[in-house]
Amino acid sequence: MAFCTKCGAQVEEGANFCPSCGASIGAVPPVDASQQASGQQGYQQQQGYQQPVVSAEKDAQDNKAMAILAYIIFWIPLVVGTYKTSPFAKYHANQGIIFVLFSVAWSIVISILSAIFTAIFGALGIWGVALIFSGLLLGLVIWGVPLVLMILGIVNAAKGEKKPLPVIGGLFTFLK
Repeated sequence: MAFCTKCGAQVEEGANFCPSCGASIGAVPPVDASQQASGQQGYQQQQGYQQPVVSAEKDAQDNKAMAILAYIIFWIPLVVGTYKTSPFAKYHANQGIIFVLFSVAWSIVISILSAIFTAIFGALGIWGVALIFSGLLLGLVIWGVPLVLMILGIVNAAKGEKKPLPVIGGLFTFLK
C-alpha cells in the first residue's frame, strides 16, 4: 500500500500520478503494518520518507465542523490551530478569511452608494423614495450577497468538498 506524499491519498502500486491531487508519485515505497510495528517508521522518517497520518476523505470528515465555523466565525480555526494539521480546515479557513474581507469591503461600498443615492433623492425632495431605496439597498444588497456566499461555503464544507467561493474564492491565499 502506498500513499501520495503531497495529499496523503492511497495510491495503487506502480502509479505515476496521485488519483486525488494529480501530483507526480515517483518511487513511493510501500509501507505495511509489520514495518511500522518493528520500528521501521522512525527509520523511514529519518531517511526523508513521510507517511501520511490520514487520507483526504478522513481529514474532511474529521474537520467538517471546523471548516463550517470558518465561514461563521472565521477566527476559530486560526485560534484552535486546526489549519496547521488539516489541509481541509486550512482551505476553508482561507476561504473564510477571504469571505470576511469581502463582506467588510462590500458593506463599505454599498453604504457609500446608499448615502450618495439618499443625498441625490433628498436633494430632489423625494425623501420617501430616498428612504425606501436606501433601506432596500442596505437590507437586501449588503446582507444578501454575503449571505449567499456564506451559505455556499458552508454547504461545500458540509459536503467535504474543497470548492472556492464564486467570484472571490480564488483571488487570494492567506494561509500557506
